[in-house]
Amino acid sequence: MSSNITFSKTHNLVELGKIYPTLKLDIRYATKNNFLGRPFYKEAKAFLQEEIAYALSGIDEDLKKDGYGLLIFDGYRPWSVTKIFWDETIPEKRKFVADPEKGSNHNRGSAVDLSLYDLKTGKEINMTCGFDEFSERAYSNYTGGTLEEKKMRDYLISKMEKSRLFKVNAYEWWHFDYIDCEKYPLLDLTFEEIL
Repeated sequence: MSSNITFSKTHNLVELGKIYPTLKLDIRYATKNNFLGRPFYKEAKAFLQEEIAYALSGIDEDLKKDGYGLLIFDGYRPWSVTKIFWDETIPEKRKFVADPEKGSNHNRGSAVDLSLYDLKTGKEINMTCGFDEFSERAYSNYTGGTLEEKKMRDYLISKMEKSRLFKVNAYEWWHFDYIDCEKYPLLDLTFEEIL
């Protein structure tokens, strides 16, 4: 652990799958389908601070009117996992991962990685790149890609930012921070310790 960070043991994290069973989960860090090619979570679960989870549900309801649902890749992430990501990412790509000396909003349970899926087909909507691609195609203002990919990425961002409760990350179109994210403490609890 870092000597510069103090972790809280208290939290108000809730499991998204329990309170919103209609949200679709694709928790990549519970699988090998992620940028480091191995699982980091024992279970495919997503947690957020309670008020953030409820804010997210309102957005999901709004999307349903257009035939889409939220596809969740990640929520709360233990600090120890953030440290692994940093240590195993080459310096030139570290703008895509959080510096463990500062902690991540994922470590606070106040950031969420997500995309869209089609409610009729259940298929993930194509964006300018896939989740966790460490390239400029991941930038929230990337001008390449097809017109449809950019349209859907911008649609997702506009729906998430419409409430003024979430803000997209400049380097990752899928990463959204809650507006008051830093009011929550940094955590390094395993999923088992949360439950």
